[in-house]
Amino acid sequence: MRFKRFCLIAIITLFAQLVNGQEGLPIYTDYLTDNYYLIHPSMAGAANCAKIRMTGRQQWFGHENAPKLLTLSANGRIGESDSGIGAMFYTDQNGFHSQTGGYITYAHHILFSRNEIDLNMLSFGLSVGAIQYKLDETQFINELPDRLISGIEQSSTNFNIDFGFSYHLYNFYAHATVKNILKNEGINNDLEITSNLRRYLLSAGYVFGKFGSEWSFEPSLMYQYRDATKESSIDVNFKAYKEMDFGKLWAGLSYRRSFDGAEYYDNGSVSSQKLQLISPLVGINYNQFMFAYTYAYQANSIVFNNGGFHQITLGYNFSCKKERYHCNCPAVN
Repeated sequence: MRFKRFCLIAIITLFAQLVNGQEGLPIYTDYLTDNYYLIHPSMAGAANCAKIRMTGRQQWFGHENAPKLLTLSANGRIGESDSGIGAMFYTDQNGFHSQTGGYITYAHHILFSRNEIDLNMLSFGLSVGAIQYKLDETQFINELPDRLISGIEQSSTNFNIDFGFSYHLYNFYAHATVKNILKNEGINNDLEITSNLRRYLLSAGYVFGKFGSEWSFEPSLMYQYRDATKESSIDVNFKAYKEMDFGKLWAGLSYRRSFDGAEYYDNGSVSSQKLQLISPLVGINYNQFMFAYTYAYQANSIVFNNGGFHQITLGYNFSCKKERYHCNCPAVN
């Protein structure tokens, strides 16, 4: 019985790290599918094209109420100005919990170079949004009186803001964002842990390859830290690009590892495991359209399900301008 209890605690801990319940838009690896605006507001209008991106993520096929996420975002420059705007909407379901949110974004881009051939740009972005949380307790089994279970569908709407900056220098880039700056009670407003949903994100990468060559390679990192629980994790990513007559082919691999884990019994001794996600991805840019597929596999000894997590991203670029910068910078050029 103790072994089962420890296993359950380990699963719940890793599951909480994975789905980020009631913390706004979950942070997965969809930002790697040409979708940095989804997590960094400073990327609104940073590219030569206005972009529309839609993602769908489904976890654990065949299980009722399994986590799933849908996002829709759009961003672009305001005419010929140095400012950009964006908007995103999402719905996230996880068992009896669900949340629906929307954000609008303003970003400003400062070009330090004398002309647009050399990329040296600093960007700031601010997103303001509203999130509606829901907890469906109508199916809870409650044979004994419990003041914490009302037996109805509870809901709460909160407002929050994200702020961040991005810096691009030729083939190098870095992003820093603070998400959920305001206190956000959510549904469980009697728990202090849900009032602080602040999350810090740091990203950096470099694209190797001569300007104009067919091949380029992009290693990158992303570090995230959750303020309330003091949990943190890191993504180690690698992508390769191949220029084609019709557009571009690309593929990559992402590895996420948490720095915090859970203990469990293993053959009479106590062991510990930390969240590990391996996510291969592949994509194609065909003229102004983009399609990408991502598969995530949880590489842990104790898991809820051995099945992976599937994600599809669809995109469309419009109002495109001629490539301004002489650099391998796919997120901007």
